[in-house]
Amino acid sequence: MSQIERLHSPDYVIAAVIVASQYLVGHFVFNDGKPRFSKPTFRAALSALIVMWVITLLGLLLNLLPVEITRRVPAGPHAFLSAAEILWGFTSSFTVAIYIAGRYLIRGLPRGSSESRRRWMKAAAGAAMTAPVAATAFGALVERTRFRVKEVDFPVPNLHPDFEGLRVAQVSDLHVSPYLSVREAARAVDMANELNPHLTLVTGDLISEAGDPLDATIAELSRLRADLGVLGCLGNHEAYAACENYAAAGCKRVGIDMLRGEARQLRRGSGALNIAGVDFQSFRKRDRYLAGADRIVVPGMANLLMSHNPDVFPVAVRQGYDAVIAGHTHGGQVTVEILNQTLNVVRFFTPYVAGLYRLNGRSCYVTAGIGTIGMPVRLGAPPEITLLKLRRA
Repeated sequence: MSQIERLHSPDYVIAAVIVASQYLVGHFVFNDGKPRFSKPTFRAALSALIVMWVITLLGLLLNLLPVEITRRVPAGPHAFLSAAEILWGFTSSFTVAIYIAGRYLIRGLPRGSSESRRRWMKAAAGAAMTAPVAATAFGALVERTRFRVKEVDFPVPNLHPDFEGLRVAQVSDLHVSPYLSVREAARAVDMANELNPHLTLVTGDLISEAGDPLDATIAELSRLRADLGVLGCLGNHEAYAACENYAAAGCKRVGIDMLRGEARQLRRGSGALNIAGVDFQSFRKRDRYLAGADRIVVPGMANLLMSHNPDVFPVAVRQGYDAVIAGHTHGGQVTVEILNQTLNVVRFFTPYVAGLYRLNGRSCYVTAGIGTIGMPVRLGAPPEITLLKLRRA
């Protein structure tokens, strides 16, 4: 897959939103802030704002320039600039939107409104403006590393009775990088082992960028233990970092089979189970999803497919797979619930965001995974190690 595939329209939409928000921030600082603040306070605020604008510009360039250029930037500075740009863009966009709404509401008050009511409205607007900052700080400092175990009954058609109740641990989307340390990845491995799984599956995105500690990550994954072994598939970030072959070979050396358009048959008692795996399936090539994967479906037994991205689910069903196990979405990473509806960016790209899905009697489970991408924040989508308990459907 070409590295240039990372560039797609959402990058430009996000950049346009951030640029527009920064224009408004500057406008309000000069027009509303300058008359109200003392000269030293205004100069300090303006200096801080200019620093953030420079960092934001550099972060935007890293996201918009071709990967062949940006991969030359060391991982640490790259991660800092990208995270700062997204975090500042995210919080300042929401803050300026709340500020505009507050000004509109206050100016819309009837002329006879009491001064106390105006002060109350200003205080409420001020409190609302701090909410994005507080939420982002909580998501970055607390929620991001508060790993949990999620246990799920996973219905699988054609499952042999001897595989009923099989415990499958899923570890996905570690994204070991400056955002998530090798030590935190080790904690996820320990939590998976504590589940005493019969089988463990690793469904891609071990790291985020070229230069991230892939060897150290594989060394931690080598500690995974399961009666029937450890299998895996590769994610889009292995492709972006151009390390698919290296990662697969490194995992093979420590006993983890990364299935790349191939399958393994597992035996338990008198039963058999076919586990297949594919490399990341690019959305740009969705008309060719799972090309050739039908050839590794084995008649007469249940067939499970590991695919990093879950939107292959309908194609997998048509090809004869009984279940799909996926990751990739991070559960939306930042999710807001309004009127019993969850809202996040991922819903613009796939209907399979997190949890268990059913189609024509077949199943797909999408884990929220462990790590983060873009900005080191989790809100409403806590990181998880998943324990799937296979059930006859």
